[in-house]
Amino acid sequence: MPYYNSRELAAIALFSALWGVLNSIFSPIVFSMFGLPILCDMIGFSLLSLTVWWVRKLGAATLVGLIATAINFIFNPGGVFFLGFTAASIVFDVIAWLARYDFYFKKTALTAITLLSISVVSAAVAGMIIGTYFMAAPALAGWGGVLGWAALHAAGGIVGGVIGTALVIGLVARGMPKINVNR
Repeated sequence: MPYYNSRELAAIALFSALWGVLNSIFSPIVFSMFGLPILCDMIGFSLLSLTVWWVRKLGAATLVGLIATAINFIFNPGGVFFLGFTAASIVFDVIAWLARYDFYFKKTALTAITLLSISVVSAAVAGMIIGTYFMAAPALAGWGGVLGWAALHAAGGIVGGVIGTALVIGLVARGMPKINVNR
């Protein structure tokens, strides 16, 4: 039996496309308007939260990150900073798996705390990678260096985590089953 069934692959493809397209179109606009990298994190970590809840298998969030990266490069070939989000999706995937899906998705409060924490840590990793490898020193100086840039991404991770958690809790409250529930 394959590791992912067709419904799980469809969800991964949907979330990947959504992240890649929304990020490549709207994030540069918001960044040029405000100089803040928060929209990238909001989109990405809310969708990674949904992916982890929906599929609940190691590698799903990583696949979403890899496919979203490919889509981002198609629409925005110069957007190499997105590689930081690729790494962050791997971190998100591993931490979510280590925290045990069946454990933290049982209770609403535990779901909220876990998804929010994973989003913040992963976003900070993205900020560290982007700040270290892809940002010019003068741009970083205005934000407190690499750690300041990581903190900005972590703030975006908070917002993305809250959005993702709200979506997951809302879907559960309305009786939406996770994808691999047989009917």
